[in-house]
Amino acid sequence: MNVGVTSPAPLPTATDPSMVKPAFSLVDYVVFILLLVLSLAIGLYHACRGWGRHTIGQLQMANRKMSCLPVALSLLATFQSAVAILGVPSEIYHYGTQYWFLGCSYVLGLLIPAHVFIPVFYRLHLTSAYEYLELRFNKTVRVCGTLTFIFQMVIYMGVVLYAPSLALNAVTGFDLWLSVLTLGIVCTVYTALGGLKAVIWTDVFQTLVMFLGQLAVIVVGSARVGGLGHVWDLASRRGLISGINLDPDPFVRHTFWTLAFGGVFMMLSLYGVNQAQVQRYLSARTEKAAVLSCYAVFPCQQVVLCMGCLIGLVMYAYYQEYPMSTQQSQATPDQFVLYFVMDLLKDWSGLPGLFVACLFSGSLSTISSAFNSLATVTMEDLIRPWFPQFSEVQATMLSRILAFSYGLLCLGMAYISSQMGPVLQAAISIFGMVGGPLLGLFCLGMFFPCANPPGAIVGLLAGLIMAFWIGIGSIVTRMGSGMASSPLNGSSLSPSSNLSTITMTTLIPSTTPSRPTGLQRLYSLSYLWYSAHNSTTVIVVGLVVSLLTGGMRGRTLDPRTIYPVLPRLRALLPVSCRKRLHYKSYSQGPSVDTAGSPEKMSNGTLKGCGDKEAVAVPEEGPVCQGSSPTFTLQETSL
Repeated sequence: MNVGVTSPAPLPTATDPSMVKPAFSLVDYVVFILLLVLSLAIGLYHACRGWGRHTIGQLQMANRKMSCLPVALSLLATFQSAVAILGVPSEIYHYGTQYWFLGCSYVLGLLIPAHVFIPVFYRLHLTSAYEYLELRFNKTVRVCGTLTFIFQMVIYMGVVLYAPSLALNAVTGFDLWLSVLTLGIVCTVYTALGGLKAVIWTDVFQTLVMFLGQLAVIVVGSARVGGLGHVWDLASRRGLISGINLDPDPFVRHTFWTLAFGGVFMMLSLYGVNQAQVQRYLSARTEKAAVLSCYAVFPCQQVVLCMGCLIGLVMYAYYQEYPMSTQQSQATPDQFVLYFVMDLLKDWSGLPGLFVACLFSGSLSTISSAFNSLATVTMEDLIRPWFPQFSEVQATMLSRILAFSYGLLCLGMAYISSQMGPVLQAAISIFGMVGGPLLGLFCLGMFFPCANPPGAIVGLLAGLIMAFWIGIGSIVTRMGSGMASSPLNGSSLSPSSNLSTITMTTLIPSTTPSRPTGLQRLYSLSYLWYSAHNSTTVIVVGLVVSLLTGGMRGRTLDPRTIYPVLPRLRALLPVSCRKRLHYKSYSQGPSVDTAGSPEKMSNGTLKGCGDKEAVAVPEEGPVCQGSSPTFTLQETSL
């Protein structure tokens, strides 16, 4: 059901075949270089400040002393990359404003992390999110989760590193791979030397640059075409303003349900359990500051989404009045925005450089977060458990070496990213394919006390197999068909497709191809449902295997790792219904500050347990004898 009729967005006729490739002015280059220099300077400042006295806690967690605002801006910048800056306006230009409804998913996508994941993680005093998996299940599950995350982020970094370099090459002719090397090296240096604190403060600076770059395009572009009111009226008349598509079909690329609810699972995989974000929550001074930082991201995310959509509408209005060059008519969606910006801002010296700096800011913030989080999980989950004898100096040095190593690895992944589909969908698809199973693994442990280690491992493997089966099957099917695009999934890959050869369809195709059947139908699942489908697979398979293998019978369950779902749901029921319930509840105790949270020590005792004896639970993580600082397990008779 479509509420509000939409029609195809006509593409303007290409003119001016003699137009040459736009080039940067000297001022543009100065603005762009200034971004790199200032980002590097911020990182080096935090690296040199107290050099020789740095600890592993300072490098990985900024000593857990960050305030709410910088953490919030860093959370925003981490996944607000050049991928989204390039992809969203192009999406709006070609498909209309249906994508705008993704903002509805931000409500639950940020409230659930704030009230479910952050309290559990923060009170366990974790450094790596995957430490939770060892406390809840065992070390094997922890390692499996860590390796999956490493694979996810290394692949994603290829897209993020390649996208702005491709854009700069299209706009200025600047060597593509020299640009990749420059971006990667600058980011690697300040991340490895400055640690998380340097990353957070460079994120703050780069977030401001991203806002300024996009704002400049909206202001100048709307002024050129007669104001935002004219832009909106024109888009409405031409059918670019989409109505609410209430079609429940998950195989339709974008509907209200796909964006508003499928997007929730994508948001949870990013802001709920992804190490890059969890690390920022845990670097906050208090649990309250961590929760407030998550709240603060919500309006910022809405503003960023609106700006991207407005750029797409302004771009559409602009090319209804001004001729499009031959180059732009032949440009891919990923380069389309850059040609528009250079055409729009060509008489404003310095502004084209600001927008390209905006793109690079998005990439720098995302890549630096990835390098830091990858180094942290490798150190905490794969090295220190087996080599606990490392001194503080040795651990700090090794962490820096790991960050440098991941920088070099991600430089190599840039080439692979050139073989992917449209920038926006490729990146989100990767997070859906790999992030979904990880989300399912954490939900299985946190919400289902009966889940056990065998169930967690088999569930994760089943989720990954299902993810890559559908994801890769979808790509291969479209490649083999040789078709321009499937209307159900919205984009396609030609046999030789990459970021430079992909094409996108209009909002509603003029002809309706036959609907796929069988496996072809499964492969046309909307990419925004990947996370939901794959995380559900992990939970269902994990629960079945857990029940078949005896659940948690004979195993010790740390109650701090369970979120009390039933008591929270019970509170919503009428009093008459509550009296009939009898269940085992995990009641949440008083909030415990960082200093009071248990932490495993080298001598086997727990930091935060006071004078109480630490009881080591084999493969399940330690607990405090006689007390539970966050949860108490009790039998409740109602």
